[in-house]
Amino acid sequence: MSSFLVCTGSNVLLDHSDIPQPATIVIDRDTGKILDIYHTRLAQDELHLPDHVIWVDAHDKIVLPGLVDAHVHLNEPGRTDWEGFLTGTRAAASGGVTTVVDMPLNSIPPTTTVENLHIKRAAAQGQCYTDVAFWGGVIPSNQKHLKPLIAAGVKGFKCFLIESGADEFPCVSEDDVGRAMAEIQDEDTVLLFHAELDSHLHPNTASDKASSDPTLYSSFLDSRPQQFEVDAVSLITSLQQLYPNLRCHIVHLSAASALPIIRAARSAGLRLTVETCFHYLCLSSNDIPPGRPEFKCCPPIRDTRNQDSLWDALKAGIIDCVVSDHSPCVADLKRLGEGNIMDAWGGISTLGLGLSLLWTEGQKRGVTIGQISKWTAKNSAEHAGVGSSKGQLKVGYDGDFVIWNPEVEFSVTPESLQFKNKLSPYVGQKLLGRIEQTYLRGNLTYDWSFGSFEGLTAAGRLI
Repeated sequence: MSSFLVCTGSNVLLDHSDIPQPATIVIDRDTGKILDIYHTRLAQDELHLPDHVIWVDAHDKIVLPGLVDAHVHLNEPGRTDWEGFLTGTRAAASGGVTTVVDMPLNSIPPTTTVENLHIKRAAAQGQCYTDVAFWGGVIPSNQKHLKPLIAAGVKGFKCFLIESGADEFPCVSEDDVGRAMAEIQDEDTVLLFHAELDSHLHPNTASDKASSDPTLYSSFLDSRPQQFEVDAVSLITSLQQLYPNLRCHIVHLSAASALPIIRAARSAGLRLTVETCFHYLCLSSNDIPPGRPEFKCCPPIRDTRNQDSLWDALKAGIIDCVVSDHSPCVADLKRLGEGNIMDAWGGISTLGLGLSLLWTEGQKRGVTIGQISKWTAKNSAEHAGVGSSKGQLKVGYDGDFVIWNPEVEFSVTPESLQFKNKLSPYVGQKLLGRIEQTYLRGNLTYDWSFGSFEGLTAAGRLI
């Protein structure tokens, strides 16, 4: 017996438009695909569908394509007490995310071989409330594993040009990067860079941290200056000229001073894409009090002027997409009791809040919901290699959609967070715009009114 889900509403954001409009979407729940789209609101008796139909009327709320978060650390197995597939994907679904792409660290083992990928996929089975794809990792001397990982389904590879903080995922040298690029240059893949490079030529860098007050965010900022990112992006674009067929990607750009190099590389025809994160767009170092390690991430949150420049680059298309870089840990590693920012684990937990964060901040900057959807769904899907089925409401695509109320204001509380460790710099903030429901291939995977995930199925697939 065929089964269909029909969603109708007055404000549906379709693939060809930046403005929500009346529409009716028909999803075949057997295939999970969008079967038809009508550019008008329809009543149930106007559609002639066989067998069972689930009818969803969004009324005046906004229907958006499911978000694609292409930078998430789910940490399972190995550090499941930090986060796991169950809690991480539930948190993602609560924020309208229907696909996450898991980073190759901080799980143990890291995703640097096919065997390790299989271990991670086995750990994820049956736990996911979103679809999950995987990045592989480049570390010293694992070049022989890269092509087998591509064949096994990873969407690309991440490397660090500075120490990652995880012993099992060491950073790479310039020679390591060159060997990796040579190995994968003719493959349909992408090489991602944590783009910070400590040349030890700059004062007040990480090696000098003992001389500064560890409770001040300014001490941390001094230890990771913008020049680290400038030097890294310069190296990446220089190496990329030797392998112009290979797309390279800068993860979590925080330094606006690196933007001229990115513009020049693109003007020269290099295949370079860039992401930034919710925290770099919505938090400012000017507002971070002393002794608040929950604000620590690498690279750091920078000042308001820098934030404005990132927004300008995003709106101009120099930055392609916005992701969470959800990087949680257990409370002890955040050093909350002593307020030691320098020794705390660097990572910000954001899953579930991204759309509301961008909408709240974007209201001050004239940003539309169409732009936000492009940055968090369409562009991030294309970056992650799932753009042929995710990130847009379009016939033939997966029936992933969100019903969103842009008018509701809510306060972020620890109890409202769905991820495992309830530590976030956003606790106490008031945000605008709430996810009401999230659907994955026509299946309800989150409903705000339920108050829990009881009765919902972990229908996510590994892609």
